[in-house]
Amino acid sequence: MPAFQTPPIACRFGALLAVAVELLVLPWFEGQTASSFDGLDAATAGEIERALASGEFTGRPYELFVTPLVAPGWSARRVALIGAGKEPAFTAGLARRLATAAGLAARARRVGTLGFVMRPGQAAPSGDVDVAGFSQSIAEGLVLSEFSGTTYQTTEPTLGPAPAFTIVIPDLRDSSPESPARIEGAIARGYVLGEASNLARALSNEPGNTLTPREFAARATRLVSESGATVEVLDETQIAALGMGMLLGVAKGSSEPPRLMVFRHNPPEAKSGPVLALVGKGITFDTGGISIKSADGMEKMKDDMAGGAAVVCAMRAIAKLNAPIRVIGIVPATENMPGGRAMKPGDILTSAEGKTVEVINTDAEGRLVLGDALWYARQLGATHLVDVATLTGGMLVALGRTTSGLFGTPDWWVEQVRRTGDRAGDRMWQLPLFDDYREQLKSEIADMINSAGRPATSITAAMFLKEFTGGLPWAHIDIAATAWADDAKPFMPKGATGVAVRTLVELAFSSDTWK
Repeated sequence: MPAFQTPPIACRFGALLAVAVELLVLPWFEGQTASSFDGLDAATAGEIERALASGEFTGRPYELFVTPLVAPGWSARRVALIGAGKEPAFTAGLARRLATAAGLAARARRVGTLGFVMRPGQAAPSGDVDVAGFSQSIAEGLVLSEFSGTTYQTTEPTLGPAPAFTIVIPDLRDSSPESPARIEGAIARGYVLGEASNLARALSNEPGNTLTPREFAARATRLVSESGATVEVLDETQIAALGMGMLLGVAKGSSEPPRLMVFRHNPPEAKSGPVLALVGKGITFDTGGISIKSADGMEKMKDDMAGGAAVVCAMRAIAKLNAPIRVIGIVPATENMPGGRAMKPGDILTSAEGKTVEVINTDAEGRLVLGDALWYARQLGATHLVDVATLTGGMLVALGRTTSGLFGTPDWWVEQVRRTGDRAGDRMWQLPLFDDYREQLKSEIADMINSAGRPATSITAAMFLKEFTGGLPWAHIDIAATAWADDAKPFMPKGATGVAVRTLVELAFSSDTWK
């Protein structure tokens, strides 16, 4: 690790013709004329006007038109127009995706240096252009394009190495409220967030035979400790001493012992105030246990620790960027295997909280390990909780692969997480947690069952987790359908997505807006 390289992103202010790169990428809006940029069409010997007139290039999102710059005085070799859609709909989120698409296209063409132009004119309601915000999103997108999931391939990769990136700010005026230093700081922040997302993707991409619970904990320790946060890894003996019967119950079927990772970011100035706890599911491989999954697609269960990877890498970025509040990260890691000692349907597990759980389905193991981890977060002083997990296949049916499920209480906290996710590029949608759903978790011989079957499966899984939140503000993000991309898009290749990393980081910087 990592399975990619992240060179620094440069920032250049000034005229486009002075940017010395192999490829200059310019977002282009639908309906925009060739004369929009002085001298650009002439520098291409009229190729831009010809492409627009013929319909070869229209500016629809992610369309790409590449042509040489032949006029003297231009330092770039070629210009690429990338479709940005209609100008009023252009957002920082779309800019992020366009930057990723441009980076991937440059890698396919073996481009060595790329300059991405921050388009002017995207004004906030106040009339000001959020140059820093757009620049951060572009930096995130460029770094996201650097990820490669081909670690174990020995043949020549389809994509070349990532180019050296420059973000070009062409028209920053002295009267702009944005200073160059603030913009450069935003780009540096975007770099860290993009890197954290890629590291989470690399972890999620690891096969189960290399990323065992112990190896997961070892890699997480290296990633987080070098950022300045503290790391504690509890072994099976310490987990047992805490009474975490649900985590140990899941782990029983595996020859690999479980681990409980605990990360702490404690800035000296944050002596009081909120303590945010991030909890991530760390099942390094999930067979389903005795309630074994079907063979078709089981190989993808190596990414059942994607929520844990998101927490690990978010904690790295939170410490690097020095979030102003105390943050705790907790990742329970184990395999879910059908060994001779594995938990069985009908078994009773006792949680660290003391609640008893009748196991109905051993493939509903994620909520068991998260329940003990949520309890532990409360013991460590958490005041606000967020958990992230590839928890239920029902999310694919409910929301497809474009949107993560969001649950929690109270509504103001859930909405805070949702808004933060929107800004970070992690789309979420809230589903209900009406008290009636708790009836489905009733057991005849224990306090509750771990699986209520197919009806409202994602909701009842969240209701199970709610039992271990102690009434604290809590949000649950179900990324079962969004942690892995089955189909490539211009801005996302197949494979691990790194979902929720940036949301968790940005949440740690938003405490001034919490109630």
